[in-house]
Order: sequence, then C-alpha cells, then structure tokens
Amino acid sequence: MKITSFACFLKKPHHLSSGSGSSSSSGGGSGGSTISLASLGTSMCGLVSHSFHSLVYTINPFWIQLCYFISFSFLGLLILSLLETRPGSIRPKALDMYFMSVSATTVSSMSTVEMEVFSDAQLAVFTILMFLGGEVFVSILGLQFSKYKIKRSLLHNNEINNDHSKNIEVYVKENNVQEPSCLSYNRNNDASSLIDTSNDHLKYNSIRYLGYITLGYLLVVIVLGSTLVAIYTSLVPSASEVLHNKGLRLRTFSVFAIVSTFTNCGFIPTNENMIVFRKNSGLLLLLVPQILLGNTLYPTCLRLVIWMFGRLTRRVEFNYMLKHSEELGYAHLLPRIHSFFLLFTVLGFIFLQFILFCFMEWSSEVLDDGLMNPFQKIVAALFQVVNSRHAGESIVDLSTISSAILVLFVVMMLASLFLFSHIYILFSKIQLEKKNIYIYRT
Repeated sequence: MKITSFACFLKKPHHLSSGSGSSSSSGGGSGGSTISLASLGTSMCGLVSHSFHSLVYTINPFWIQLCYFISFSFLGLLILSLLETRPGSIRPKALDMYFMSVSATTVSSMSTVEMEVFSDAQLAVFTILMFLGGEVFVSILGLQFSKYKIKRSLLHNNEINNDHSKNIEVYVKENNVQEPSCLSYNRNNDASSLIDTSNDHLKYNSIRYLGYITLGYLLVVIVLGSTLVAIYTSLVPSASEVLHNKGLRLRTFSVFAIVSTFTNCGFIPTNENMIVFRKNSGLLLLLVPQILLGNTLYPTCLRLVIWMFGRLTRRVEFNYMLKHSEELGYAHLLPRIHSFFLLFTVLGFIFLQFILFCFMEWSSEVLDDGLMNPFQKIVAALFQVVNSRHAGESIVDLSTISSAILVLFVVMMLASLFLFSHIYILFSKIQLEKKNIYIYRT
C-alpha cells in the first residue's frame, strides 16, 4: 500500500498531458491548475494517511511515547528561551531551562532553578507541559490510537463481507436460485468466510465513549479545582497576601497549582513550595483530593463515573466497559475487585503514614513551631503523608524530619511503584486461569 501511495503521488495528472497542446484560453489554464492542486492534495492526504497507518501498526508504543516526550521537551525549551524571565531575576542557562522543561513534561518535579525566577508567561508554558505530560492525558492519547486500530479493522472486515456478498449475488444470478437458497448456501457452505463485526462495533463505541469520559473527567476536575482554589485564595487574606508578596497572579497560581497537583508533578510557583501555605488548611484540603484523583485513585474514580453514566443513560457501551475492561486495553480501567482492593490499599497506606507521622513529629519542630493549632497540624500532616507517595509537594523542610519517617516515606514510594503492579498481575493470572479452566470444561 505504501508503494501505491508513492506511485499515486508521483504520477503525472492526466489533464496535464492531454491539455498540454492547447493553452489558448486562460480559463482552461486556471481550471487545470485547480485540478492539479486538488490532485496533489489528494495524493498528499493519501501519503500522510498511509504513513500514519504504518506508524500506528508497526512502531512500538514505547518509541512513540519517547518521541512524544522528547519533542515537547525541546518545544518547551524553545518557548521558554524566547520568553523573558521575571524582572530583576537572573536568566537561567539553556541547560537548566531544558532540565526544567523535561521535568515538567515528565512530571518528575525536579528543579535546578527557583520557581520565582519565571514570569507568568513561562509559568503558563510549564502548566501546558505538565498537562500534556500527565498520566491521564497521555492515556487518552493511547485510547485514540486504540480506537483508530479498531476502526481500521472494522473497515477491513466490512470490505471482506461486502466482497463475499457480491460473490453470493453472482452465484445467485449464474445459477438462478432463489433468495432462501442463497441464504442456505451462505449459511451451510461459506459461513466461515463472513466476519461478525458486531462485537468490534461495540468495542469501538465503548472506546469512543471511554475517551469522552476520560477527557471530561480531566477537564472537570481541573476546572473545578482551579475555581475552588481561586475562590479560597481570594477570600482568605493570609493566602492572598502570600501571592501579593510573591508577585503572583491569582489565576496563574490557581491553574498552575491544580494542574501540577493533579498530574502529580509537584511544582508550585513559590521558592518554598507549599511551606508558605502550611497554615492555610482550606487550601491544603482542596489539593489533597486532586493528588488522589489524578494518581492512584484515578482507576477507582473512573470506574465510578462510568457506573454513574451507565445508570443514567442505560447505554450498553457503559455496561460493556464495566464487564469487559480488560478487552478495551485501557490499563487504568480496572475490574471491580481490583478497584476495591486499590481503594482500600491507598486509604490504608495513608492512614498508616498519618498515624506514624503524627506520633513521631507532633511535638517536634516540624509541626510544633508555636504557630499552628491542632487542626492545622492534622491537616498539614495529612497533606504531607499523601504527597509522600504521589505529588511531592511539601509543607515542611524534609531535612528536619526524623530518619524513621524518611525511611517510611521511601518504603511507601517503593510500594506505590511496585505493589499495585504486582497485585494487578497476580489477579490477572488468577482470572486467566479461571477462564482457561471454564473453557476446558465446556
């Protein structure tokens, strides 16, 4: 198919060869050029389509994602270099700019430059990079690739069925048989040549609706969270005073903080991260759900949203998503039992860390600085332990935390990386063995 595309692209249009002898009228020349441009555009579209088809089907998704992150990292570097930094600050080196761009795109939250160096325009670039590199958005792109593959498979199967139907019609005309005989002929002799595409259609529609749900989930959580943070910051004098002293705009801070928290990047447009907001318990409580909704509790919340849409709309696609989540190939849509285990595990780890952190640090200088009341201490401890396994934002100086708590944080970070994947693989093997036993018995 590639050779055909290049041949079509290089083929000389017929109207150019036939009309080369007559060029007396200017109208004919303009019409010929219009047809030539249309033919060239059609050839280019075909070439791009086949190239994209080859890209999706032949290249490993790892290389696609690698090129995706590298491309946006270099694009971020270019835009950040063109924009001016905040007045009065020293402009970072190109290597530091690139490191910050990569860190934002890969949501790793490592920094070599103080955040207050960057202007509002540069902070907006970081916000876009974090959004594009977030796990939820990248998974949505993966859904689009899966949808495209299924669509191509459906078109191919429909072409096979159409060709087979034409062969049956020819058989009917040549042998002068009636329609029932044709159906009998089709059912008894060539039933295996027809491809049932009903399940593929249902799977394609399910992935299409799943893409809408995940995108809506992403936008609703970010927009709602940014709005709530903006309202809180504008109404609480201590929070708005921090933004005023730092020279940060309310809208810039709200969107940046929510996108960074939801994508679990951990960037905050202040040099002290969230330490300057440690007494703003309302702001911390607004950010805690964002951390979980964009990370470990995303599969559980996504399944809950799909269940709610299924109850409201009664569409078969939502029921298919819930019962055949593994067939859709979307890693974040877990089976029901896995979602429950994930929920209980996350909450259990948070509770364990919270108890140990409060027991070890309640009377230390980390929390007991004489400026925080018991409620503020509880909220600050909850915010810190949730961030230890996810976003990386901090309301304390980590160098002042006891060694035992640091070891606990390290263990929990390792648990978040390996434990859930092993649990998922274990239960997948158990379900696969059950299916194999059922198929063997039947």
